[in-house]
Amino acid sequence: MAQRILPPGPLRWLTLTPAVLLCLLACALARAAAGVDVDIHGVDDVLRDNVLAYLSFERYKKGSSELTPETVERLHERVEREVEAALRPFGYYEPQVQSTVTQGSSGTWKVNIDITPGPPVLVDHIDVHVDGPGETDPLFQRIVRQLPLRKGQRLNHKSYEDIKNDLQRTAATYGYFDAKLIRNELVVDPEKHTANISLEMETGERYHFGVTKISQHVVKESLVRRYLRYHEGEPFDLTQVLRSQFALDDAQYFANLEVLPGDPDRSAHTVPINIRADASRRHRYSIGAGYATDTGPRGTLGFDDRRINSSGHSFGVEIQAAQVTKYSLQARYTIPVGDPAVDSLSLRGSIEERDWGDVTSNTTSVGPALTAVTGGWQHVWLVNAVHTTSTDDNTLVEQVRGAQTDQLLVPELDIASVPKGYLGEPLFERPLFVELRGSHASLGSNANFFQMHVQGERVLPIARKWHLLLRGEVGATFVSEFSQLPTVFRFFAGGDSSVRGFGFADLSPTQATTVCANQKAGEPVPPNACPQPPVYQTIYSRVGGKDVITGTVEIIRDLPKSLGIATFFDYGNAFDSWSDAGRLAYSVGVGLRLRLSVLTLGVDIAKPLYQPCNQPIDEGRTSCTPGGLRLHINFSPKL
Repeated sequence: MAQRILPPGPLRWLTLTPAVLLCLLACALARAAAGVDVDIHGVDDVLRDNVLAYLSFERYKKGSSELTPETVERLHERVEREVEAALRPFGYYEPQVQSTVTQGSSGTWKVNIDITPGPPVLVDHIDVHVDGPGETDPLFQRIVRQLPLRKGQRLNHKSYEDIKNDLQRTAATYGYFDAKLIRNELVVDPEKHTANISLEMETGERYHFGVTKISQHVVKESLVRRYLRYHEGEPFDLTQVLRSQFALDDAQYFANLEVLPGDPDRSAHTVPINIRADASRRHRYSIGAGYATDTGPRGTLGFDDRRINSSGHSFGVEIQAAQVTKYSLQARYTIPVGDPAVDSLSLRGSIEERDWGDVTSNTTSVGPALTAVTGGWQHVWLVNAVHTTSTDDNTLVEQVRGAQTDQLLVPELDIASVPKGYLGEPLFERPLFVELRGSHASLGSNANFFQMHVQGERVLPIARKWHLLLRGEVGATFVSEFSQLPTVFRFFAGGDSSVRGFGFADLSPTQATTVCANQKAGEPVPPNACPQPPVYQTIYSRVGGKDVITGTVEIIRDLPKSLGIATFFDYGNAFDSWSDAGRLAYSVGVGLRLRLSVLTLGVDIAKPLYQPCNQPIDEGRTSCTPGGLRLHINFSPKL
């Protein structure tokens, strides 16, 4: 028979010690885990959450403190009055509370609370009145007309406090610094289940903006004052003080910027403003890398000189390389004019090589731009001198057709809707954007054309955690001879921000070119001089269209942790005649959304449903076989 040989005494203790310690630790953990499980019945989720916030039992829920029978008894005695205190702010002054406490086999204390809220206290009379010079001010009248409590409604203490806070906050924000509540009464009759509310504010005189003192040695003081959203003598408005700080901060001239109201002058009823700022770092360098399905991998280098002189002039240059935008260099010299937060005069220049369908363009442009904001609209007036060369990506086609080089002077007007209170910050969402541009031989251009391009986007809430995104695009070109229209001014469809399920610029009219297929490599031969026996081939190149239509209908469902899921339907195409406007491509798909600070990262999988054919080689068929699933990674405005 096998025997277990134990080591001598001291060694045996060393062997048994780990097992003993594990047992003791397990017992301690089991005891610590003996917490509290609270179960509440008879009230909705809002009331239940408030009851839990009041209950002393909740602090023991996770077993963070040891519970003894004496402690449990003491906590149990508090349940009724804690529930009463939790329901009173919601108008329930006479609840019936039944509670039991039992201990399970695991040591967890089970607390069951049954609540009958009872009849609620209803508002029998409510009088909110504003007296004094601010009595007719729309700011206060809005509060009086839109009270969250009405006669006959259940009393809610928070709503009552909200009315008081709204009155006091409005007075402090808009310059009624002598305002005070001269009556502040909430009288409850629990027996009759009624409540009477009386609030009366005496506003006193409204203060006005006083002198603004500016302490900075960065740019001219006259330029700083043009950024201010208020003027001396106007009624005081703290929101305009904050907007002034935002505008000055966005100018990027300053560091440690402070725009603060001083002590009110009680006799003159004015408020001075003090502005203090240091110089920010003048030069800014940036480097970045990214990826999107439309552009492929990309890298960016940037340089900004934020203030060339005391007049606030600035200069910036950015270089980008990507798979689609093979290279791009953009530079701008900006002069603040008018309201410098939103108005500017700039000289812009760019050099770019870009792929469009089956064509590559090399474009250089330079010209002035005047930006101004009026009401809810931003207008940008531009005149660009453009030199562009387009070449077909197919060597055989290029040998036959050659490169197309154009020189144009192109006036342009861009119109974009901007949000109320816009201060010149980058717009990640433009509900409406319109481009109008054209050129004429009288300006020394190779092409006569006029073009209109309209894009719109709107996100609508349709239910809690559900959103509807609608996006549309329409472009039209009036041109004397389409072949003279440079590629950079033609329309293409398909891609992350167009019709998903198709590649970038995949949807386009095609141009047929007959080439000599049996020529020797590197020897350009016109079709009429093809080596004998001649072998001809017709190649169809996507060269862009005069007009375009695209659109999106997308439904997004919010998920926890800044995530969301989406399903969408896209449509669109580029074409040369509005008679072809009905020949649109369609696709559907699903996607994942990750909301970042100001943008939403979208990862979509799209499936083309229908693709019209643009090539006569299809022998009369109106549709081509759509491709398979396609992945799209893109950035869009935050929802």
